[in-house]
Amino acid sequence: MGKKVAIVLSGCGVYDGSEIHESSAVLVHLSREGAQVRSTLALKTKVYLGYISFCPGLLFTISSTGWIILGRIGAGEFYAPDIEQMHVVDHVKGQPTQEKRNVLVESARIARGNIKDLATLNVKELDALIIPGGFGVAKNLSTWATQGKNCTVSKVVEDTLKSFHAAKKPIGMCCISPVLAAKIFPGCELTVGQDKECEKWPYAKTAEAMKELGCKHVNKHVDEIHVDVKNKLVTTSAFMCNAPVHEVYDGIGKMIKEVLKLA
Repeated sequence: MGKKVAIVLSGCGVYDGSEIHESSAVLVHLSREGAQVRSTLALKTKVYLGYISFCPGLLFTISSTGWIILGRIGAGEFYAPDIEQMHVVDHVKGQPTQEKRNVLVESARIARGNIKDLATLNVKELDALIIPGGFGVAKNLSTWATQGKNCTVSKVVEDTLKSFHAAKKPIGMCCISPVLAAKIFPGCELTVGQDKECEKWPYAKTAEAMKELGCKHVNKHVDEIHVDVKNKLVTTSAFMCNAPVHEVYDGIGKMIKEVLKLA
């Protein structure tokens, strides 16, 4: 039976939530590597006029009363905190708006509706944890975006990370999400890519901030990973690098393989 993997999201969209390409890459690689496929009750609807339209990725059964029971399928289990986003960003203009959105509700867009409140996660039922990147990690799961190394991590996120770490279950993190581990697990080894800022690595100062927190940062290319064997942390830079999407995809694939190997 495949491994049961929790994927923690932080919204939907690079500037105020989870990075969508990274989240999709995580899901594709989990599926390819045989992570357990889960189905959950999503909704039910009545059959009218003898027909109904279905969306790809839905399972269904017909009850004795004529109700169609629909369930969504996917690799891993999605979770997100049920909290308000720090703000909502117009992804065309790149500017914040006055709109209010909920992290769990927005994350459900990526999870195709199959998502749970992070507060309900039970580490005993899972084998590994993955956190994709995106500014939502630094804005909604923590206050890194505004406070850097002096940030706080959301309690439910901190509790989740600590529970997997205590259970010696692997944690995979890409893009900006390793900053969560840097804040919670002093002395751990991580990568967010390179530590020298340039056009290709515009967020390299993040590595320096992680070092100041007492972590060991290991320079890696976008298609490489770093494994902290002691802490069972597997990290890759993803879109911390201005790289072609297929290279980001490849790096995440290596991260997933290693996480499942450690699980």
